[in-house]
Amino acid sequence: MNTPDPTSDDEFGSEPPGPDLEAAEYALGVQDAAQRRRSQTRIETDPAFAARVAAWESRLAGLFDGIAPVTPPQHVWPGIRRRLGWPAVEGARGNLWQSVGFWRAAAAAAIVAATALAVLNTVREVPPAVTPAPVARAVTTLSFDDGTPAYLATLDTASGAILLVPVPSAPDAEGRVPELWLIPAGEAPRSLGVVTTDKAHTIAVPVELRRAMTAGSTLAISLEPAGGAPQGVPTGPIVAKGNIAST
Repeated sequence: MNTPDPTSDDEFGSEPPGPDLEAAEYALGVQDAAQRRRSQTRIETDPAFAARVAAWESRLAGLFDGIAPVTPPQHVWPGIRRRLGWPAVEGARGNLWQSVGFWRAAAAAAIVAATALAVLNTVREVPPAVTPAPVARAVTTLSFDDGTPAYLATLDTASGAILLVPVPSAPDAEGRVPELWLIPAGEAPRSLGVVTTDKAHTIAVPVELRRAMTAGSTLAISLEPAGGAPQGVPTGPIVAKGNIAST
């Protein structure tokens, strides 16, 4: 069985992603609006695909266990009302626009958006005049030799983090552990540490390696002794790998 060429870009060519990768991308929320609409349509018409999405959502559910409920500060709702052109206090006299049903729906949407923003930013206020810069992300599938997915990696190049979602598998019969490697084009593998095979987790990439979180580099998984490769170089077989896609 041939090992995939780490320099090949077939994984991220013009062909649409396979159903498992598409389901994982949908569950992670990394698709653009058009891709998400297509996936939603597919969920409604393809029971097998819907089951894949449900399976990925179940695997990812553990990511939310560490997010504590957040009560928005008291000034949030009055601020939202002012931005919509409403009086800061509900029931105060306003203009004609305030009676239109469209604005009531917009207010409800604003509450949801404000709450989500509060959770994601852990109650960090964003100045009204500042537009946050878009986060550069790349999604990479690390596949076994037979082409089946082993891990899904989402790279956040802004923070230097990798969210690694494994396809659950049995432990190695010889007691070896999976270790993640970042391989810049034309350079030696660099260890990112031991990873798991049963739950999603985030890996912090050292500052000096973040330059390699780009297209042309490779992510790979090798099997190493407990605790990881002792000399910082792979000693066991490479069991899964994938090329980093463009952000």
